[in-house]
Amino acid sequence: MSAHDKHIMVTGATSGIGLAAAKLLAADGARLTLVARNPEKVQVALAAVRAAGQRDDHQCLEMDFASLASVREAAQQFVARGDTLDVLLNNAGTINLRRQTSQEGYEQIFAVNHLAPFLLTGILLPLLARPGCRIVNVASNSYAIVRGIRFDDLQAQKKYNAMLVYGHSKLANMLFTVELAQRLASSGVLCNSLHPGAVSTGLGTQNSGLISWIVPRMMRAFFKTPEQGAETPVYLCREEEGGKVSGHYFVNRRIVTPKSWATDPAAARRLWEVSEELVDFRYAA
Repeated sequence: MSAHDKHIMVTGATSGIGLAAAKLLAADGARLTLVARNPEKVQVALAAVRAAGQRDDHQCLEMDFASLASVREAAQQFVARGDTLDVLLNNAGTINLRRQTSQEGYEQIFAVNHLAPFLLTGILLPLLARPGCRIVNVASNSYAIVRGIRFDDLQAQKKYNAMLVYGHSKLANMLFTVELAQRLASSGVLCNSLHPGAVSTGLGTQNSGLISWIVPRMMRAFFKTPEQGAETPVYLCREEEGGKVSGHYFVNRRIVTPKSWATDPAAARRLWEVSEELVDFRYAA
């Protein structure tokens, strides 16, 4: 079945996997809300999504994931509209070669890749808390290079390695999914995470210097296209294709058993509690 007439919110929707997924879902007949920080780029993406489908009621939501204040304000404004929502695709992400901080002073990769979607999902959850709704979190197999959440250095102040910090944030996505699925078990809401594959996207192009030019070009030769990377998130967004399971990790549209530290219920609960403190938001019981 397709995503026909479903209202789907996609974060990080101006390029890469997010835009490719949005266009595929629009072609299915879904109504899209595209979330991005750049108003000019999101208008271009909106035009592409409209061209991919046969409806013109798609919309955009300006939101900067490097600012929890921006996430909170935009999400609350969306809720206040009184609109419905069927699927949330948490796709936005970043990686920095050097340590940077978010507006609130948190390490930026952790803030953008985990704290921002954690807060966004919590604020939007009342709209999604009914049977058949879905929350899809784009993680990555890079979680495997870390062996657990570093609760003693969540902000990477002691040691900063870009790939390790990125993998750490993707592990956080997976543990968030595990705990959220457990909390929503009786609601009929499906919550799963996924690895999209090694995809050539714009990730990391915000870094300065020659590497910001070289890396994306190298990636194109060896990695999946954004359209190929969008296959699994789109699969999980569609009404029946994603199955009836929750709390799982998907690769190439199949359930895969991840490393033990990505399913550790104690770590998932602790991360949840710490995340609530950091974003100053409590999920409804």
